[in-house]
Formats: sequence, C-alpha cells, structure tokens
Amino acid sequence: MKGENKMKKKILIEGMSCGHCVKHVSEALSELNGVSNVDVNLEAKTALFDATSDVQDKDIKFAIDEVGYEVVGIQEA
Repeated sequence: MKGENKMKKKILIEGMSCGHCVKHVSEALSELNGVSNVDVNLEAKTALFDATSDVQDKDIKFAIDEVGYEVVGIQEA
C-alpha cells in the first residue's frame, strides 16, 4: 500500500517567536496527508513528526512557507 513506510522527520525553522507561531506550524504540518505526531519546539526552532514515505520535502517546505516561516533544513530523525 502506498505510503506505508513511516519515517521521522526533523525540520529546522526560522521565524518562530511565540506560542502562536508554534500553533501555526503545528497546524500547517498536521494538515499534510501522511503526517502525524507533530511536535514543534520553539526554543530549539524545530518540528519533529512521523511521515509516510510519500510526504515530499517540497510539500513540507511549502506548508511552512505559507504560514510565514522559513525552513532552513529538513532531515530524517
């Protein structure tokens, strides 16, 4: 079945400064198909989440850009 393989992803994000920022990023990531268990850390400027193999980095970056923050790196965690 498509997207069965799960992996953990870690995103490095610039521009977050408060709890509202964390909420916006969390909601943007949670709306992506195949993304679950989103955990955004304001102090570390990161987001950790589980993703199926069909979640593309370009889609993650676009979702974060759309809510006004900058992705500076995406890596498997």
